[in-house]
Amino acid sequence: MRKGVGLVITAAVYILTGCSGNSGDLCLPESTTAKNSSTIEADMVNAQRTEPMMLEEDWSEFFGSLNGTAVIYDPAENCCQVYNRELALTRRSPCSTFKIISSLTAMENGIIEPEDSLRTWSGEMFWNEEWNRDIDFQDAFRSSCVWYFREVINEIGREAMQEELDKLQYGNCDISDWEGLQNVNNSNPALTGFWLESSLLISPVEQTAVMERIFGVQADYSAETVSHLKQVMLLSEPKDADISVYGKTGMGSFQGTVVDAWYTGFADMGEKRLYFCVYLGETDSQEVSSARAREIALQILSQY
Repeated sequence: MRKGVGLVITAAVYILTGCSGNSGDLCLPESTTAKNSSTIEADMVNAQRTEPMMLEEDWSEFFGSLNGTAVIYDPAENCCQVYNRELALTRRSPCSTFKIISSLTAMENGIIEPEDSLRTWSGEMFWNEEWNRDIDFQDAFRSSCVWYFREVINEIGREAMQEELDKLQYGNCDISDWEGLQNVNNSNPALTGFWLESSLLISPVEQTAVMERIFGVQADYSAETVSHLKQVMLLSEPKDADISVYGKTGMGSFQGTVVDAWYTGFADMGEKRLYFCVYLGETDSQEVSSARAREIALQILSQY
């Protein structure tokens, strides 16, 4: 954990519950163990583990006047550092950060085979020129190609997607607006969905919890799936050679104004792995973007 002064918010023994409708519920990482007779005792211990200590940090120097929050979770220290706690516990649309989950689910279910993942472009002209071509998984992930992942999610289907979100305790787990009709920014069915300014919501604290459930030491996803995810999430030009940062941006707007901007993932520093999330909300007279969220995340991580 970074050496600094923080305010201890809480430390207590609790049982985690996920997919709650209460946006203020604190949902921090729990261990995932195989459900068989040999692990019943371990499950009971994990169900009543000590809640990670929450430290409130002053990272205002990185945000300035931006309305934002940052969360750093260090499982080795059992500590969660938070800037702007109220916003860190507020659920918002995950936007394109959800591509981590749709990619994970698709690979685990054989819908995406990364080495044979090219999908044919319909010929429809989209606002992002990078999407106007046949595109494979790696390029679709890095360019946040919505039409590609709309097709993938349709092939995953509601049942399998709901099962995965419940397993990950992904925010409110609400995929009821499957087509994304609640999104008033776009009526194109190729560019809308429950994860884009619609029914699915998650908080920055919960984002770090989900990252730990996927990439933590007790995660139960295949090594091949995790390896492919890491490849597409790896930041191509880390500023610090001693840090490897893996993440995904996401951004959503309302009536032409950016209201949600994300960067979430994890960072490897030697033998230590930190899970992080930076979120920026609508801010008057300020440029809000996922690129700015990523920049802030890298600045904070560079302190460790």
